[in-house]
Amino acid sequence: MNILIVDDEKNPLEYLKRTVGGVVADAKITGFMKPSEALAHVSSTPKSHIDMAFLDIEMGGMNGLQLAKRLKDIYGKINIVFTTGYSKYAVDAYALHASGYLMKPISPEAVVEAIDHLRYPVKPVAKHRIRVQTFGNFEVFADEVPLKFLRSKTKELLAYLTMRKGALCTNSEVIAVIWEDRPYCEALQNQYRHLVLDLTKVLKKANAEDIIIRQRSALAIAADKITCDLYDFLEADADAVNNYTGEFMAQYSWAEFTNAYLEKMTRK
Repeated sequence: MNILIVDDEKNPLEYLKRTVGGVVADAKITGFMKPSEALAHVSSTPKSHIDMAFLDIEMGGMNGLQLAKRLKDIYGKINIVFTTGYSKYAVDAYALHASGYLMKPISPEAVVEAIDHLRYPVKPVAKHRIRVQTFGNFEVFADEVPLKFLRSKTKELLAYLTMRKGALCTNSEVIAVIWEDRPYCEALQNQYRHLVLDLTKVLKKANAEDIIIRQRSALAIAADKITCDLYDFLEADADAVNNYTGEFMAQYSWAEFTNAYLEKMTRK
């Protein structure tokens, strides 16, 4: 869960960051003392998403109610929880469809109660044993341990299937890509069959055979069974967008067209 906290007093801000961090597992918490800085942060990464914002109401300059309106303009369905020492703003807060209104000092129990009753429930992100890195050089990890490939072409086969993101790839298509400088022939077909067997062995050893879909004369990656920075980027995940620095599967020439597309997307 991505959580934004804004309070113009340092001690309450740090206290709430610790409190929220203590009751929300794996939360990414970003805190600001100035509403303008919070807006600059979300505006500089417009593809990012904030699931929930804890906003102090009485702040200098832009107050929490005004900030909430700006955040809703950016995100639409964002859970706003107001934090304040005053009850007089409750009507205005709920007019903005707030998910909560917490009175200071805020207890961990109050934070849990607010999260349990969010207006827009946050769906947990599925975590997979197999993580695929495509930004920079292509690498594959099982439980964060790099997979070892005896043949570089076996790794390249998996890289190409990953780039195709679940699309079925025929034998002839893959052969033409990873042996781009050689004419299609029976010898290459035999080499390709050996690569498929080798890939099967590597994945079986990692207990991950299910990430490959096999059909007659075609293969595909089971995109819903892996974690991949490319897929996260295409879903506009903020961390993935920020982690892309202009290199995609840098060791493979056939990945250049996708890299050009990613660069174009980051400029939009």
